[in-house]
Amino acid sequence: MPRKVSRNFKFPALPPLPRFSSKSYIPVLVVLLIIASFLIGVLITKVQYLEGGTSTTVQTGQEGQPADSGTQAPTGPVDVSVGHLPVRGDENAKVTVIEFADFQCPFCKQWFEEVGPNLIKDYVDTGKVKFAYRHYAFLGQESTDAALASECANEQEKFWEYHDYLFNNQKGENQGAFSVENLKQFAATLGLNTGQFNTCMDSKKYADNVTKDQEEGTKAGVNGTPATFVNGLLISGAAPYSTFKETIEQELNK
Repeated sequence: MPRKVSRNFKFPALPPLPRFSSKSYIPVLVVLLIIASFLIGVLITKVQYLEGGTSTTVQTGQEGQPADSGTQAPTGPVDVSVGHLPVRGDENAKVTVIEFADFQCPFCKQWFEEVGPNLIKDYVDTGKVKFAYRHYAFLGQESTDAALASECANEQEKFWEYHDYLFNNQKGENQGAFSVENLKQFAATLGLNTGQFNTCMDSKKYADNVTKDQEEGTKAGVNGTPATFVNGLLISGAAPYSTFKETIEQELNK
C-alpha cells in the first residue's frame, strides 16, 4: 500500500544564498572589458596584416622611421630617375624598372628571391629591361648602416655583390645582423679592400646619397617597401612576378 505522508511533515530549510552587492561586480566587469578590448585590437591588427601583408609601410612617429608625409600612391606614371647606383641591363632598354627598398625589409627579401631572378633572366639579360635599385632605408639604424655599406661597396665596384649578400643574410629588424662590425666583416668576406671600406663606413661618406634616394622616393609616392616603378608606374609591395611581367609586357608592346 502507498505510504501516507504526515500532514505535519516539513522539508528541511535550505541554507541562505549569499548576497552580493551590485557594486562588487563593477571591478570584475571593468577587467573583462579591458581584456576583451585588447583581444579585439589584436584580432583587428592581425586581419589588417594578413590583408595587406605584402609590404612594409611607413608609420608615423616611430623611432628610426620617418613621419608619413601623407603622400598618396600615384595612379599614373611618374617621373622618377634611376639614381646614382649602377644599373643592370642595356641602358637603351625600352623598359626601366626601379626598386625602392630597405635591406632589412622582409618583403624586400621576398621580392629579391621571387621576383628579382625572373626579372633578370627574362628581361634584363635579354636587353628588354634595365633595372635600378634605390635606397628607402626607413626601418632603423641598421637599415641606414646597411645602405651606407652598400654605397661603400659600390665605391669598389661591388654594389650588386654586396646588395645580394645583405639580402641573403637578413635576420630580423635591428637585431644586430647589420651591425657596423658585421657589415665590415661582409666586406672582408666579399674580398673588398677592408681598409678603404672601413674608413668609408666610419666617416658615413655617402650619407647624403642615402638621404636623397629616400627623399626622391617619397616625392614619387613611395610610402613603404618594396616599391617598384615600371616605366614610372608604381607597383607596391612584393606582388607576384606575374604582375610585373604583365606590366612589363604592356610597356614593351606600346
